[in-house]
Formats: sequence, structure tokens, C-alpha cells
Amino acid sequence: MQGRRSLCTMTPIPGILTDRRFRRMPGSSKQEKPIGIFDSGVGGLTVLKALRMRLPDEHFVYLGDTARLPYGIKSPGSVLRYARQAATHLKSRDIKLLVIACNTASAVALADLQRELAPLPVIGVIEPGARAAVQARPAARHLVLATEATVRLGAYGMAIREFDREASVNELPCEMLVALAEEGWTSGSIAEAIIRRYLDPQLGGATSPQSIILGCTHFPLLRETIASVAGGGISIVDSAGTTASVVARRLQDESLHRPPGGGGRLELLATDGPRRFARVGGTFLGAGLSPEDIEVVDL
Repeated sequence: MQGRRSLCTMTPIPGILTDRRFRRMPGSSKQEKPIGIFDSGVGGLTVLKALRMRLPDEHFVYLGDTARLPYGIKSPGSVLRYARQAATHLKSRDIKLLVIACNTASAVALADLQRELAPLPVIGVIEPGARAAVQARPAARHLVLATEATVRLGAYGMAIREFDREASVNELPCEMLVALAEEGWTSGSIAEAIIRRYLDPQLGGATSPQSIILGCTHFPLLRETIASVAGGGISIVDSAGTTASVVARRLQDESLHRPPGGGGRLELLATDGPRRFARVGGTFLGAGLSPEDIEVVDL
């Protein structure tokens, strides 16, 4: 039996909005503004989960571009256009910081959005993951598991070598792991067999990796099975937690932290399929969602 989690066992998410947009009072401070997050679908909810754990008093608006997923097989031009549209929509909701919770969009669009949206802070997920990997294993051999587009762009390789010129990097496209995560098949014989099919040719011998970087926001759900197949001695790096740390520091540096007390609120947006978003997204967040929790928007 596969390791699929039933939503009926999950508790509802505290602070989720049912009356749609955040209501800000005239003259309220910039600290009260929400943090915006976007992804091609539900994978970025792993980043949202890490952010809410690290910053429980912050407000968040999450946008999943479910009508046009996956970004991982799209051309860079299309990904940049989609990312601009998602960022523009979130900026219209008066956010104080933007997180690109998608590795492909981070690789393609981060520099453009940082320039176009300035002075709004814009943070991607690749640099935090790359930095964490080289800090954990200097001058090491790193294996990046990612989507086709992220691998094709070589984004992690460039980021890692920028921090550590002695590092070696191999980037491996693993599209089937996305489907495993979305189906909830995160453990058991099927998940293990598919992960072995990807990893076995990479393991053993002088070129065996010393760290594995989860270069897609879906892959943290498979972390335990990946670690089991990889075996001991190999570090597993997840960019969701490291991105949350970078966001926390940026808020502190720019005095954007919301004062503690009462807990933060959450607004969930999608461009299509609220029923599937609720079913799959609940697994990613580890909490119950209903289609009524999701606002459908047009970009």
C-alpha cells in the first residue's frame, strides 16, 4: 500500500480567509501587508508551509497558476510571461515581499522581476538552496533533482559554482517525481522503484554525489524515500526551509516583520481547478482544504 495521506485525517488550516481579499485599514503600516507567493501549481505550497512555520504571525497570499502548469516543460519566454502576470496580480493585492516558489520561474524570471518590481523585495528558491548545499558540503559533488526546464537552464549549477568554485554539479531531470508527489504516492514500492530508476545510475563509484538537492518544490514530499534510496552519508537539501530563512532575514533587515500576536492569515488563489487544488494542496500543506477555500482568478 502506498504512502498516500487522506484529507479526512487532516485538520483545517488556521487563519485561512473565506471572505477573500485582505482588508487593510487606511493608514495601516507596511508591516501589516501580506507576503505574496506564486508557483505554477501546488508545489510551492511546500515553501508556504515552511514560511508559515517560520513566520506564524505573517499574512500570506498564495497564487497557483494551475491553468498553465507545469512550467517545467514550457519555453523560457512563456515562463517569463506567466511569471510577470502572476507577480503583477500579487502586487495588485498590496504585498510587501514576493517569493517565487517555483524553481523554473526562479531560474527564468528572478532577475527580471527584481528589476521590474523594485523596490518590492523579490526572492527565488534556487539561490537559498544552492547556498545551503555548499555550506553543508564544501567542495563537494552535488546532484540536483529537478524538472526539465530547470536542468536545461543549468540554474543550480551556476548558483552553486558562484558560491563554491571547487564544487561539481550534476543536474538530473525527474519529471515522474512530480506526478508521484501530486498523487500522494510518496512512499511504498512504486515510489521507491521510480526513485531507484533515477538514482541508481548516479550512485556508487568515484562520482557518487555527496549531496542531493531537491530542485523542485514537489520533491520535499518524497524526501524520506529519496534519502532511503540514496543511503547514509549523502546530505539532502530542501530549498523550502532555506528560502524561509532568507525571507525572515529580509523582513528583519527591512523592518517589515509583522508584530507578534493573533497569528497570520492566509489567502489561496488558483487560475483553474479549485477542487483539485484543494485535494492535492491539502497533502502538500498537511492540512485540510475545501474548494471553497480557493479563489479562482484570471491573470
